Amino acid sequence: MRVLPDIYLVNENINKPALRDDISANTNLDYLIMSEQRITISLPNLLLIVASSLLLVLLWQLRSLLVILMISVVLAASIVPIVNWAQTMRVPRWLAVIMVYLTLIGGFSGTVVLIGPTVIEQIELLLRQLPVYVESLRTVASNVLSRLSDDAPTLVGLVDTQSLTNWLIRSSQQLVLRSYSLTRGILGGVFSLVLALFISGYMVADSDTLIKSLVQFFPKPWDAKLAAQAAPIGQRMGSYIRGRVLVSGILGIFITTGLSILGMPEFSLGLGAIAGVTNLIPFIGPVLGAVPALIVALAKGGWVLLWVLLLFVIIQNLETYVLDPLLVGSSVGVHPLYQLLSVLGGVQVLGIIGAVIVPPWFAGVAALIENLYLKPKLRSEHREAIDRAKNNSDLPPLTPSA
Repeated sequence: MRVLPDIYLVNENINKPALRDDISANTNLDYLIMSEQRITISLPNLLLIVASSLLLVLLWQLRSLLVILMISVVLAASIVPIVNWAQTMRVPRWLAVIMVYLTLIGGFSGTVVLIGPTVIEQIELLLRQLPVYVESLRTVASNVLSRLSDDAPTLVGLVDTQSLTNWLIRSSQQLVLRSYSLTRGILGGVFSLVLALFISGYMVADSDTLIKSLVQFFPKPWDAKLAAQAAPIGQRMGSYIRGRVLVSGILGIFITTGLSILGMPEFSLGLGAIAGVTNLIPFIGPVLGAVPALIVALAKGGWVLLWVLLLFVIIQNLETYVLDPLLVGSSVGVHPLYQLLSVLGGVQVLGIIGAVIVPPWFAGVAALIENLYLKPKLRSEHREAIDRAKNNSDLPPLTPSA
């Protein structure tokens, strides 16, 4: 008996009229079902796209409030350990929050009253004399290049000192105005700071209730997992910002003292304050703080430039190898390149404020990803490796053939 291939039998059956009609009916039914499924699936996707677009527009309109919330979270994370310690001493949590904030505000206000007028006066004097210092820098560059090339005077002549000075001042003003544009001016900035302090105080005073109200929107078991991550995220963000503030304050004092000893007492406090504030910005902050002092030292001439440069090199090494490991440690927990990108992205979007508050937020997000994804992934891979090794050990040993 001849056995026909399956494909031949299928083709023969299809040629029959009854089977042809059944196949055609089934094909039309499948097509209608697929069309209905496509309509059913596309409608929720369309609604999701519209809702996401509206949410993005709403977030853009509320960007000032979002920045205030970001600052509030950073402030709250920075004072939580102090409040927790006060609570262990039988102090009510709300009272501990008030005491901490009054202490911080009093200390900051006292510092501003003591050194604020002198710092402002020295910075104004520095800005007035900046064209003279830039001209001195241009002269020094011309002298150095003239020893290297005969075309040096032509190259240096292409640089307009006044235009360069105006560009430096204008760039600094734009960077500051980008930060102030989020708060609509100085009064808006003061109001935003007060609002951030109030919100952060409420966050710390009622943190347990706030965390529970946020995580209840997530399904189980993610609600418990996210609630458990509040403490490590806050610890990483808070330790980072506290360490940076302490390091910046110590370096500002060292730089002020060093510049006074090296013959620049008329600008020492202002330059020290600039270096301390810019040092809050990782990586690029110390360089930005050193530039004004080096320009002034270059204008003074002699050995002052060398000693000031040596001072900043020593301070930079002190920060890198002593202060940062002790006070900041590994609180960020991410690669330095990613930290630098977070700083640059914060400057680009939010100005100076972004350079200060985006890195601690980046550290908190890194902690969340590490605890919820990376560590479980490594544990799963480790268990799989153990299981494979156990299965291989259960196999009978190979016996050599005779």
